[in-house]
Amino acid sequence: MSTTHTQATNAPQRRFTLRDLPGWFARDPLTAICLFILLSLLLVAIAAPLIAGDPIKINPAERLSGSTPETLWGRDHLGRDVFARAVYGTRTSMFVGFSVAGLTTVLGVAIGIYAGMSSIGGAIIMRLNDAMMAIPAILLAIAFASLMNAGVLTVIIAITIPEIPRMVRLVRSVVLGVREQPYVRAATSIGTSGLAMVWRHILPNTLGPVLVQATYACASAIIASAVLSFLGVGTSPEVPSWGGMMADARAYFRIHPELMAYPGALLSVMVLAVNILGDRLSDALDPRKTRRGTL
Repeated sequence: MSTTHTQATNAPQRRFTLRDLPGWFARDPLTAICLFILLSLLLVAIAAPLIAGDPIKINPAERLSGSTPETLWGRDHLGRDVFARAVYGTRTSMFVGFSVAGLTTVLGVAIGIYAGMSSIGGAIIMRLNDAMMAIPAILLAIAFASLMNAGVLTVIIAITIPEIPRMVRLVRSVVLGVREQPYVRAATSIGTSGLAMVWRHILPNTLGPVLVQATYACASAIIASAVLSFLGVGTSPEVPSWGGMMADARAYFRIHPELMAYPGALLSVMVLAVNILGDRLSDALDPRKTRRGTL
């Protein structure tokens, strides 16, 4: 009996694969709901020209009018279709969020691994990181956005720069821990090259933490993009954005609160779905949690 139990305990654990996703979603309906929300918003963003009208066309004669078959959510103070602007704002928010997350991950992981593998270079990089993190991220983003021309690319750059130091700090801490593992020391003793070491041992161990930080960067970028547009230093006025819609609706909030409620609700739902999905995916990609049977 004891031998059988020992063999079962020491049996190799099967790693989580894509084939396990359907069963995982069945056991975790919240994750399935979040994924469904994000995919739905992504489809809405892609199909915006097919499901929404002109988001910038002005019709002063129908300003602040209510819902009609042609304008499901009514019109704003300039007579623009609120539904169309919200749909195109989804495209803007998702593009900014995914772009910032991708750039932050690529640059942050590369710099963080170098900082963790190099003593002198790492010390210099971390002091620069500390200096940048001493400034509030939103203030730094506003400063960069104010110095450049308004546009989506400007928003992406302005938000990415403050997010990179956080990714660098996270990756460096993981690298410093992995470097002390016996298998890494053994690989070093047999002459494994630096690139091979990073690819085989360092990079795979950063996957879970980086995924969590990337989703945080995506959600943070969506919020920061809305804040910049709300303050008038983000995208240009002709580009539909949720922050711009809420800024335009401030003066009419008491008589038409729905003008601010629609983009605000979409912003909250998207950010919440991104954060929850990223957290659950990090659990699935962590072998230690998989072995404990938390999935």
